[in-house]
Amino acid sequence: MEFHSLPKLYLLFSLSIIFLSPFQAQAATQISYCDKKANYPVKVTGVDISPDPVKSGHPATFKIYATSGKSILGGEVVIGVSYVGVPVHTENIDLCKEVKCPVSNGNFVISHTQTLPAITPPGPYSLKMTLKNDRDELLTCIKFNFKIVLGSLVSDI
Repeated sequence: MEFHSLPKLYLLFSLSIIFLSPFQAQAATQISYCDKKANYPVKVTGVDISPDPVKSGHPATFKIYATSGKSILGGEVVIGVSYVGVPVHTENIDLCKEVKCPVSNGNFVISHTQTLPAITPPGPYSLKMTLKNDRDELLTCIKFNFKIVLGSLVSDI
């Protein structure tokens, strides 16, 4: 191979990575803040749902990636789930059961695993999560959609 063809090969390789990368990456869960005008002290940077879609009758893990400008001594995570716009589940969780408290300033992950009943109807769901500190001050509030499928219809490959 000639030396002057190396830049062309490098350019071709770089372009193929750029164009193929989006097709190989897993789709990220789209989140929105409950109040788009609020300046929440805790910023949510992403949500990871595993498995995605969620299987009824099987454990599902929701990881909320966030960052805070100051430490959080304790608090409460409130999760509300709706099915086709109808509230179907609400849960209050001690923050310190999901993360090590106190939460240092900077990045942290709230990870919650729950097994859904096998009779959970398949379809589109939405989740609203609020995070309050130990003084009941709202730190953040997000919403996102997810999907539940029948566990018996999804292969365990």
